[in-house]
Amino acid sequence: MSNSEFTLGNFRPYVFTAFLAVFVWSIFAHGIPVDRIAVLLWMLSAFLVSSIGRTKSELFQTVRDWLILVAMYMLYDYSRGTADQWGIPVNYTWLRDIDRFLFWGHDPGIWLQHHLYVPLDVRWYDVVGAVLYMTHFVFPVLPLVMLRLRKRNEWTQYVRRFSLTLGIAVLTFIAFPAAPPWMSSKAQYMPRIERITGRGWWELHLKTVSQTLDRGAAVLNAVAAMPSLHAGMSLLVALWFTRHAARWVRIVVLVYPLCMALTLVYFGEHYVIDCIAGWGVVLIAWAISNWWEKGHPPTNQLSN
Repeated sequence: MSNSEFTLGNFRPYVFTAFLAVFVWSIFAHGIPVDRIAVLLWMLSAFLVSSIGRTKSELFQTVRDWLILVAMYMLYDYSRGTADQWGIPVNYTWLRDIDRFLFWGHDPGIWLQHHLYVPLDVRWYDVVGAVLYMTHFVFPVLPLVMLRLRKRNEWTQYVRRFSLTLGIAVLTFIAFPAAPPWMSSKAQYMPRIERITGRGWWELHLKTVSQTLDRGAAVLNAVAAMPSLHAGMSLLVALWFTRHAARWVRIVVLVYPLCMALTLVYFGEHYVIDCIAGWGVVLIAWAISNWWEKGHPPTNQLSN
């Protein structure tokens, strides 16, 4: 390594610390970035900061890896409106009927809101649920950035699972656009159920987070209910961060995706069957990745 590269590399931790400070300030000032362009630009900035002092080939690899993420997110965005272009109607009843079959004729979301939802009184579990819902925009993205900065081989493994999960889900969104419970209720296909996702943040007086949810609702695919990526990604994160832990730790951490599913159903965002399908997609993506990696062991890793 040349002296100039070594000198530049010494500045990398300080520049990255400054980058993190700006990112945290942006979250408090403008909310968590949820639209694809903002997410990708923040990722690119982090990748480029991590490339300070590295060789041209490593910089090229950084840009190439970022373009992989661009392709994944663009694929997800492509699912918005694609079903309409192909003339595939939105389904309002199949998922509702499956949930009713699983729960002996009852709608789980409506049952939960009947017992838990108090319109003029935000309860503690509304706040917990709101925070839990928002972790979907943070936890699955963290490994995409942090692993790329230090452990590219592990980053590749995570991206493989992440992209397969996203790809299978997107294909399902296109082939089977399905309305979530709140939309089916609004269209009068089921009794009244409120979409109460952001009310917990108002109780905490964090309007920027509530605005984040509003922006997310504007850019995300409203009829991408089956499978639930919120439920699926929560399981992916739980499995990934505990992949080397003891069995009992992995079992305990499964509380996270279970609580996420409960929150999604209570908030009127998803049916139970959506969450089960989301978990199934992750397990399939994980099994495919394991099979591939057994025959293709890693050969290189980004240097620090």
